[in-house]
Amino acid sequence: MGKRRYLYRGRILNLALEDERYEIVEHKDAVAVLAERDGAVLFVRQYRPAVGHATLEIPAGLIEPGEDPQEAARRELAEEAQLTGQLEYLTQFYVSPGFTDERTYLFRATHLTPARGTPDEDEDLVIEWHDPRAVLERVQAGSEHVSASTLVGLMYAVQGAR
Repeated sequence: MGKRRYLYRGRILNLALEDERYEIVEHKDAVAVLAERDGAVLFVRQYRPAVGHATLEIPAGLIEPGEDPQEAARRELAEEAQLTGQLEYLTQFYVSPGFTDERTYLFRATHLTPARGTPDEDEDLVIEWHDPRAVLERVQAGSEHVSASTLVGLMYAVQGAR
């Protein structure tokens, strides 16, 4: 890693210039949860100001400082869907390594049961259950907008990958 000069420091990200050449976004790591029940996947639909419209996403969120990724996944599932379940680590990936260090940890949740969780104040979520193949077809047709973590989760759900 070269010499970084910070142009901005924020709550969830920092913007730096490395070696006076590369713009780098340092971003908190995140988790995403592929919650499955009876062949369906749980999604949340929410408006995303950055893209100007609603997206369909699997439950996801930032990992708090000192928090274990699995515990963050459990917390996010409870906050966004009021559920808990048996969690299985699937994979981790960089969101866009060309400019950010953000990493997402993907978990599968099964054996779902009700749980208490409080959604974040700025979240206005609609819970939806869908067949993952149908969602993937809509994504491929351009009629459904999803996040990268949702697309990776859909690939696991459709392929049945472990």
